[in-house]
Amino acid sequence: MKTNYFHQMLSTYFLKYVPERTDYSKNTIKSYRDTFILLFQYQEKCIGKSVSKLEFDTMSRKYIENFLSWLENEKCYSVSSVNLRLAAIHSFFRYVQMENPEYLELCSSILIIKYRKVPVAPMNYLSAEAIKILLSLPNGKKIEGRREIALLSLIYDSGARVQEIADLSFGDIRPIKPATAKLTGKGNKTRIIPIMPQTLNILNAYMADCSIKSDISYAHPLFYNKRFEKLTRAGISYILDKYICDAKKLSPDLFAGKISPHTLRHSKAMHLLEGGVNLIYIRDFLGHTSIVTTEIYAKSNPEVKRKALESVSLNILPSEDYTLKQKEEMRDWLKSII
Repeated sequence: MKTNYFHQMLSTYFLKYVPERTDYSKNTIKSYRDTFILLFQYQEKCIGKSVSKLEFDTMSRKYIENFLSWLENEKCYSVSSVNLRLAAIHSFFRYVQMENPEYLELCSSILIIKYRKVPVAPMNYLSAEAIKILLSLPNGKKIEGRREIALLSLIYDSGARVQEIADLSFGDIRPIKPATAKLTGKGNKTRIIPIMPQTLNILNAYMADCSIKSDISYAHPLFYNKRFEKLTRAGISYILDKYICDAKKLSPDLFAGKISPHTLRHSKAMHLLEGGVNLIYIRDFLGHTSIVTTEIYAKSNPEVKRKALESVSLNILPSEDYTLKQKEEMRDWLKSII
């Protein structure tokens, strides 16, 4: 029986190469796996052949480009989602290129497929006033309310990604001053971030509720559901959405647009920037690998731009030394020509 090297390489890629030689997160691995499930669906539904017929010899740059177009036009995937699927395909064919040079030409042709241009959308973030309103909504007199205010406060205060919050255990929190949280981000990289005193008080009240339950250990998820399982990203989003709906009724102008847990991360970064914190520190705080990623906050914040322009103008523009009479004459002249 003829060996299907595509199937063989794909199995080795996911079973050995990815877990042993990469630092991809669980979510990235799942996303890459789902990409090939979609590719199998395309093979059967659009090509009309079984997955067993999918081989390196039947693949080409055109085949992958048609698959990506199918995702965008038939499955209605966003440009960003299509680019994520292409990233998974690129990763696999880079592996094939290293392990099997005989497929170098095929791999090279697929690796030059360009990512689609993503429309630049304005970054949505909440003002400090909006954050105060949001965090005032959970009922602190109830255990469930104390859990939810602890969750939302920590998401904002830490500037963490939602998965980083979901993955937190009790042992990751240092509950005494100076309080810290150990976050595990993309690529399983960890960072220690400070927790502000107000957030620490809220967390300690929540953890005191949890300590009543004898089966809670340091390794147990910090935020969990009624089945004592850690909250998923969807579960955390559900809790936030519940309070965002209430907040929009109170102050619709302060809570415009789509608001997700990542919006709280954006908000924290913007507030640090407005407070004069250096971009390098914000980069480390957020766990970005490059300052280029962090610079998007400076580019998206009109107040930061205004202050920068004002500081430059003060050093360039001549000082104003007009008399009051000269100002009045100039004003009257301007009125006459407008």
